[in-house]
Amino acid sequence: MTARIITAVCAALLIAAPAYAATEHFHADMLGPSEVPANTTAGTGTVDATLDTATKKLDYTVTWSGLTGPATMAHIHGPAPVGKNAGVIVPLGETPTSPIKGTATLTAAQVHALENAQYYVNVHTDAHKGGEIRGQLLPAP
Repeated sequence: MTARIITAVCAALLIAAPAYAATEHFHADMLGPSEVPANTTAGTGTVDATLDTATKKLDYTVTWSGLTGPATMAHIHGPAPVGKNAGVIVPLGETPTSPIKGTATLTAAQVHALENAQYYVNVHTDAHKGGEIRGQLLPAP
């Protein structure tokens, strides 16, 4: 009987134990040669993002400079590896200005793709309608 009570107490403690969220960090360096197809531009940019694995909330900051003209759009795309294109996952605004700061809630499948380097960010301009600069979101220390 005592063994049953101990087992029941241990099981109750495991069920009642709080879930702890992990925080994961991601970074991308955006450049013209990373676009598909690649282009020549003096523009550069960075993306820094943090994922709360419990809430699946992705907080991001996107900055850029040196583009051929004003940004017309910016997006997080995926799933796609380096060198491949994919659809928009998170629109970052039309005629955005640097920096863009925001939050998006991802699905479990989107979190999996992000954690496996399958998302990229790009910024579009009139001169480069398909995207002037692009960077793959990679795990950051």
